[in-house]
Amino acid sequence: MSETPARPLRALRDQIETWIRTRLWAQVLAGFVLGILVGYVLGPDVGWVAPETSESIGSWLAFPGNLSLVLIVIVLIPLVVGSIIQGLNGPQSAAELRSVSVGFLVYVLVTTTAAATFGIVLVNTIRPGDSVAVEAPPAPTEIPSPNLELALLGRAMLALVVLAVFFGLACRFADLRRVAIVLDLVDGLVALSIKVVRWAMFLTPYVVFGLTAQFFSREHLATVFGMAAYVATVVAGLLGLLVLYLLIVATLGRLKPVRFLANVADPLILAFSTSSSAAVVPLSIDTAVKKLRVPESTASFVIPLGATINMAGTALYQSVAIAFLAQVAGVELSIGQQVAIVVTLVASSIGAPGIPGVGVVILGNVAAGFGIPGAALPLVLGVDRLLDMCRTAVNLAGDLVACVLLRPHREAVDDEQDEAGVAA
Repeated sequence: MSETPARPLRALRDQIETWIRTRLWAQVLAGFVLGILVGYVLGPDVGWVAPETSESIGSWLAFPGNLSLVLIVIVLIPLVVGSIIQGLNGPQSAAELRSVSVGFLVYVLVTTTAAATFGIVLVNTIRPGDSVAVEAPPAPTEIPSPNLELALLGRAMLALVVLAVFFGLACRFADLRRVAIVLDLVDGLVALSIKVVRWAMFLTPYVVFGLTAQFFSREHLATVFGMAAYVATVVAGLLGLLVLYLLIVATLGRLKPVRFLANVADPLILAFSTSSSAAVVPLSIDTAVKKLRVPESTASFVIPLGATINMAGTALYQSVAIAFLAQVAGVELSIGQQVAIVVTLVASSIGAPGIPGVGVVILGNVAAGFGIPGAALPLVLGVDRLLDMCRTAVNLAGDLVACVLLRPHREAVDDEQDEAGVAA
């Protein structure tokens, strides 16, 4: 009789092991939880490990994550540029191509402006900065040199995206016999880039574990909890933006929100875990084509372009963070200044590469540009990794919603018929 209770426990253990081993998102979640535990043990709150030793261990634990990000940065340019050229030279007609391009541009401008505005309104209502006291004197906002490199990469990416659009259009309207070899070369570069990204994705659970452990080994939990009001404000804003996306996909895309979330769960979880929408471009395209029934030419154009210019979640985060810094410093922003901040964030977020750390670059530069002291900037940076994960997932959700909106009307009708058939 003693073995009877053990059998269900062993079966449950085996089921959980199989579940984690066969599902990447479960591995990512396990890595995140283990990273928090290991980071806490190594961190300053426990005090079992000397700070120098903790920093060294954290750096080694984060090595797979840093290696993965390096691989992604290396292939970011050929992947994004090549995919855009492929999308522009797909089987769609010139009228369909024009409709997709204009529609996506309008979508990005409207949703990014709405997100930045909502962030300003939300932070003015909750006022999380009033509950944070910073005794250190205000210091000028300084951006570390790696972040300056990311800022330069952001400007270069925007220029390359524009160049890719013109180059792709030129190939489309040129004599196919003369440009066929160029398009074959682009296809080869994209295929190689996707292969490298997939290699990098094998490291994802270790990436999440290492980067999470490094983060919690450096920060006091009191710092994280002390910023709870600020974190809650950003998360509430991002959830509001996600609800807006779901309303759009339900009303304009004619796709049930629950079904949409179920279809896009895998790329959203991976984007959340890696803080990089660029890292999941291949998976996002595959999901859009196979699960959302978007034409491959549309997905190959919208997803890579969205990873560069569709940053509504980032714009919302930055609007909250900038207003938060102003509240902590006791600076009251006028209506005109807040409008100017929204316009600046919309313009600066377009063209930012979808890799970790870019949001901080824009945040520091915009805050300094409006003369907002950076006394609380270290606190913002302390919880940025967690918020970066959240806003990256929301950014990607916006890209996938755009794919649904811009697919041919016939595909939407087919989805309605499928749902009717399932219901019957």
